[in-house]
Amino acid sequence: MARSRSGTRGRRGPRKPPRRDTGQQSAVQLAEPRERGAIELPTTVTVKDLAELLAVNPADVIRELIKSGIFATINQLIDRDTASLVAGELGFEVAEAATPGAQAAAAAPGEEARPEAAKEVLFQEEDEAALQPRAPIVTVMGHVDHGKTSLLDAIRNTAVAAGERGGITQHIGASEITHNGRRIVFLDTPGHEAFTAMRARGARVTDIAVIVVAADDGVMPQTLEAINHARAAQVPIVIALNKMDKPDANPDRVKNELSEAGVIVEDYGGDVPLVPVSARTGLGIDDLLEMIGLVADLQELRANPGRPAVGTIVEAQLDKGRGPVATALIQTGNLRVGDVIVVGETYGKVRALENAQGKRVGRAGPSSAVVVLGLAEVPQAGDILRVVGDERGARAIVEERRQSAAARSEGTGRATLEDLYSQIQAGQTKELRIILKADVSGSLGAITHALEQLSSDDVRINVLHEAAGDITDNDILLASASNAIVVGFNTRTTETARRAAEAEGVDIRLYDIIYKLTDDIDAALKGMLEPETVEQVEGRAEVRQVFRVGKGTVIAGCYVTDGRIARGGGARVWRGGKVIATDRIESLRRFRDDVREVQQNFECGIGLAGFHDIVEGDIIECFTQQTISRAAG
Repeated sequence: MARSRSGTRGRRGPRKPPRRDTGQQSAVQLAEPRERGAIELPTTVTVKDLAELLAVNPADVIRELIKSGIFATINQLIDRDTASLVAGELGFEVAEAATPGAQAAAAAPGEEARPEAAKEVLFQEEDEAALQPRAPIVTVMGHVDHGKTSLLDAIRNTAVAAGERGGITQHIGASEITHNGRRIVFLDTPGHEAFTAMRARGARVTDIAVIVVAADDGVMPQTLEAINHARAAQVPIVIALNKMDKPDANPDRVKNELSEAGVIVEDYGGDVPLVPVSARTGLGIDDLLEMIGLVADLQELRANPGRPAVGTIVEAQLDKGRGPVATALIQTGNLRVGDVIVVGETYGKVRALENAQGKRVGRAGPSSAVVVLGLAEVPQAGDILRVVGDERGARAIVEERRQSAAARSEGTGRATLEDLYSQIQAGQTKELRIILKADVSGSLGAITHALEQLSSDDVRINVLHEAAGDITDNDILLASASNAIVVGFNTRTTETARRAAEAEGVDIRLYDIIYKLTDDIDAALKGMLEPETVEQVEGRAEVRQVFRVGKGTVIAGCYVTDGRIARGGGARVWRGGKVIATDRIESLRRFRDDVREVQQNFECGIGLAGFHDIVEGDIIECFTQQTISRAAG
């Protein structure tokens, strides 16, 4: 059926020792896992020490951290909460932290009990009887205009028309329906600003990804992007083939295009369900809901409603009247009014809870979306919500996290070609993940084939996503979530993507010759990196008027739209989305004065050294280059 059937995403109950799935298990094992038993964890621990404590490969610990949206190096400190989550995912029982009273009794006279003792155990072994089935959490994704919103509306209307409890509002970022007596929760993220961030950081809240494809349009770039996000998050996929009521619908063509993208539907002998639907007529809506229920049954989604709540923030904002307001999707446990919660780097006491219909409720159980009031600050989408013992312990946890975040700012722990070889030698990685963008689709096949030839027993090259076009912030967020590098061939990076890469610490590599691209990556795999020429885009200017001075001199009257233009810097001339010339900025004038640089939102005159065929509407991109040494070890 769907992909990754064995996933238990969102489950926060007792764990059985994990199955050693050859698709996920590291190729190198340091030692046999230690006997499963209660493990005592310190307040903070490095990734390396945690791996030694559990007697597992550090790569296993790092992989579990990546699944939770945490990108750590082998020597990075993580707090006890995070270590407990990792240990639980690897099948270990975590010993309960000392209670405040017991620790206070053990403290020497005159010493204050450590506030960290107030932390709750996040993973604990529980009786199977304590686990109860929970509703599946579904994210609907797909290309623009393929009918994602219409499909969600049709699902809500179907549930209401059938006389069942359903339907909700869109103001809290989630929808809940009941189909044949069974709850299903839909994340409404596609229509929200935080959608991209939630796909990259918050895909762990999703149990099933419904990919909407229009039967009359086929697989489009955003369809491929959505598929790759779901794969990176290891979420089962269900294809909703929408617009089947249209006369030019061609389901066979769509199935073939999906096969080319690596998604083999059941009709073609694969394991991905495909359900023909029409959001306009209601065709196949019941079948789609039945299929979602079947895929959920195969995952055996369960949670313990009796334990302290754990959830994920879907969206958050600052309300003038109510203060910080966050929408939380509870994944396990019960969240109650009065609970003390820690969310990311903030905390608070739950002052009120509002359900999907905007009504005040006293508690929220597993697979419930609620608006939470009472936090001290506005959290980020994708932050984890946890109930803790008291405010003193919450303050201690938040302070530790802020200190850890400050320490991480010195090194992001992202994958880079510079540290790839050392990671291979240390057994931290067996795979180089790449997001590949090129100017035209024809280049993608050649580059992918060349990269496949570089794979070896030591490391496999995995192209997670490939597409033609500019490098966008979506590419950066997917790379951030997957710990991948971004490789561009004859393409450019948008300004928003460049800022996102700097913020997330994502490595972007740009090339204009294929053999340079492959040589660079091959050298990184062998630990023989040559000094690197780093290009920095300084700014862009739009040509608004062209002045011809003398016989061969052309001055471009420009408006600086982004960054700065520097005299002597390199220049690329873009026309119609393509680079038509690479040159050097020989002269730069502001009115009658020669200047060294011109900042954003100012006009200037630009003269290039050799290229004079400039026309109005061209974009002149200014860049500089510098050579830096690189070391693999």
